[in-house]
Amino acid sequence: MATLVPENFETVSPSEADARLARESSRLLATRKLGRRASVRIRLLDDGDEAETVSVPASAVRLFLHLLTEMSQGNAVTLIPTHAELTTQQAADLLNVSRPYVVKLLDEGKIPSRTVGKYRRVRFDDLMAFKRKDDDARAKVLDQLTAEAQELGMGY
Repeated sequence: MATLVPENFETVSPSEADARLARESSRLLATRKLGRRASVRIRLLDDGDEAETVSVPASAVRLFLHLLTEMSQGNAVTLIPTHAELTTQQAADLLNVSRPYVVKLLDEGKIPSRTVGKYRRVRFDDLMAFKRKDDDARAKVLDQLTAEAQELGMGY
């Protein structure tokens, strides 16, 4: 069963100090070669407590590195499972469009959805598949326009 993302899912907006620390941490982690390892052992140190070692999937460390990189650039970060279901407003916010436009896309079948009571839910992975397809189509049109402008000597 799909998971509905809570209305208040956590978005982390890094402070200047957080961004600096994330920059330092990501640089250090990036120097580590994870290769094809299945797991990585991390040593946790707490003030005054004994060090504890924990094994985590290497893929989680790679994801953590991406998170730190985004934070180091001052970007807010939200972790959303790909199977999570979004409201139409959350989908609109992620696409940076209006909610009525998302509803139109759902009505036209351009993005799959399901109805829960009288509300629609959109899977995050379906929304991202639509976004990739739409971005690719836009890039193709932009390339065509650029080629035409160059052929016509418009100075682009």
